[in-house]
Amino acid sequence: MANSYTDIPELKFHLHNDAMRHIAELKEQGYADAGKYDYAPVDFDDAMDSYEQVLEIVGDINANIIAPNAESVDAEGAHCENGRVRYAQKTYENLDAINKAGLNGMTMPRRYGGLSLPVVVYTIASEIVSAGDASFENVWSLQNCIETLYCYGTEEQRQKYIPRICEGETMSMDLTEPDAGSDLQAVTLRATYDEANDCWRLNGVKRFITNGDSDLHLVLARSEEGTHDGRGLSMFIYDKRNGGVDVRRIENKLGIHGSPTCELTFKNARAELCGDRKLGLIRYVMSLMNGARLGIAAQAVGIQQAAYEEAVAYANSRRQYGKEVINFPAVYDMVATIKARLDAGRSLLYQCARYVDIYKSLEDIQRSRPLTSEERQDMKRYQRLADAFTPLAKGMNSEYCNQSTYDCIQIHGGSGYMQEYRCQRLYRDARITSIYEGTTQLQVVAALRYITNGTYFTVINELSDAIAAQLDTCEGFDATAFCSRIADMKALLEQCVEFVKSKNDQDLLDYCGRSLYEMTSYIIMCQLLLVDAMRCPELFQKSLTVFFNIAESEAARHSVWIKGSEASLATR
Repeated sequence: MANSYTDIPELKFHLHNDAMRHIAELKEQGYADAGKYDYAPVDFDDAMDSYEQVLEIVGDINANIIAPNAESVDAEGAHCENGRVRYAQKTYENLDAINKAGLNGMTMPRRYGGLSLPVVVYTIASEIVSAGDASFENVWSLQNCIETLYCYGTEEQRQKYIPRICEGETMSMDLTEPDAGSDLQAVTLRATYDEANDCWRLNGVKRFITNGDSDLHLVLARSEEGTHDGRGLSMFIYDKRNGGVDVRRIENKLGIHGSPTCELTFKNARAELCGDRKLGLIRYVMSLMNGARLGIAAQAVGIQQAAYEEAVAYANSRRQYGKEVINFPAVYDMVATIKARLDAGRSLLYQCARYVDIYKSLEDIQRSRPLTSEERQDMKRYQRLADAFTPLAKGMNSEYCNQSTYDCIQIHGGSGYMQEYRCQRLYRDARITSIYEGTTQLQVVAALRYITNGTYFTVINELSDAIAAQLDTCEGFDATAFCSRIADMKALLEQCVEFVKSKNDQDLLDYCGRSLYEMTSYIIMCQLLLVDAMRCPELFQKSLTVFFNIAESEAARHSVWIKGSEASLATR
């Protein structure tokens, strides 16, 4: 029987990273739950076995239920009936399978009914589900909004709401409004305190809300009268059981049809404050968005995996001029490029997830005891690394997702344009990944300060040192030659950064931002892919060769463009 986890050896490879022992130790806090819950691991080996079992269950459900249901879900879509959402019929089948398997509250502590799994494991699960149906991944994975409530809500709120999510209730984050998209400081939905009933009341409209008729909502609203910026915004918990919110309509989208994108009207809706007033945008939305962006990166990698599988299957079965089209260099080049992007982007995704795991686990430990000086330093370091890697993982993988699904259709030729083939749905579903939860342009903005302040150069240097220390153990190919090529790309990036910084012109820096961002991403992905190939050449050596050629050509192109950018900008 097909299994979307065991059938893809790269997923097991990334699960069994050397960092997982440290991550499991931190997450399990010395395996303290072992005597309290029958499903809690007793040691590292037991933990890894547990992670494997969960992912095999996800892989089984995806391969045999979610993926086969995807075309029906896409064709039917979600509907709005009397102010409520009705999912496609097959979406309910998916939810039933997921709920019966207990695959909710995956990262939540066991004391609330969660599985207490590391972010890496949850991210692999998200990738798997996305490969089957990206629209269903939106419905299921928004359970992760509960992380923000767990981090910033009261203990009473945790006990009240987290078990419900662990039992299978759904979530959404209600941020965007008709006049407040990327600029969330412009949010106007009003929150007023109802003294008579000791609660907050929400009034206004939210738009483009994914899974907007969910059971629990985290809502960004203006709590401070007379304010017009982010300092007047707070975060609220809205429980659908209390009423007061209707779905005005569901957007008619290009793709992800099974995921309802809603316009909501709040009419005196009862709500609870989450965390402190005035920190809704400044702190809590940033937490929500970082988690969501990692989730979209996983979604993008999952869609890429599906596109790769479709491309390979078609290219090996379609015959033209007496042979399978995979044997034509032009087609093989597209297939190999899809795989190289997939492997490089996946390495970036899981490196980011590991950083998130470490700092999140240390944050959690801090709730029960003071951290040591070394632990505090680690928490700050890994949080900074997670903040720096998230925009790279989200931006690059979403762009790759769009490119790879485009190429998948091209490999299919005219057939790829027909509704009968899966690749056209993948192409439509892919398009949103570079837009929602922060466009690629916003990912560039988020990453730019880490380029100019030297954070990425520090990472690149540390990775180079780690690679150099392992060169003697590398067998099967000449890793030293790849190190030399990385050094050349790094030197090119240094020249470009210094050139732009020397002009002391913010417009020029912004103008060159995308090129600097991509050059940086290519170097880091080359390093991570080289590390993977040194550990497992049979899985990654081919992608390594292809991706380095792509990276070098892109670095050279961006370098030429940046050096001529001053003149180009002057022609505006």
